[in-house]
Amino acid sequence: MATKILELTDVNVIRAAGGVVCRAGSSGETELAIIHRPAYDDWTLPKGKVEPDESPEDCALREVREETGLRCEIQRPLGCTAYVDRRGRDKVACYWVMEVKSGRFRAGIEVDKLLWLSLPDAIKRLTYPRDKKLLEQQDL
Repeated sequence: MATKILELTDVNVIRAAGGVVCRAGSSGETELAIIHRPAYDDWTLPKGKVEPDESPEDCALREVREETGLRCEIQRPLGCTAYVDRRGRDKVACYWVMEVKSGRFRAGIEVDKLLWLSLPDAIKRLTYPRDKKLLEQQDL
């Protein structure tokens, strides 16, 4: 059986972008923001679909702002995950490491909780193996 390689330019692939939002914790250790979505009862990284004529980087910043209330600055690209979403569609989500510049979290309908966790604790809490794998391969 041939393996299908997902391309960001493939029109049949849902493109998404998001952020691994970082801050210095009280002990000096880097903490990451992970979010809880009540509709799916999952813990994940903030992300969303890339709009037409929107760059993936702009989408990542917008989605992080919409889902967390935090205005961030991109520090560097992190990587991408490829998977089949709940509706059976091929999806590629690309992430950037981000630093918080302003804002604060406010719970809403889409996201009701945000946790700041160390890298090991974030990996343990995340729901999806693809998110865990993305973070396990990083030095944040």
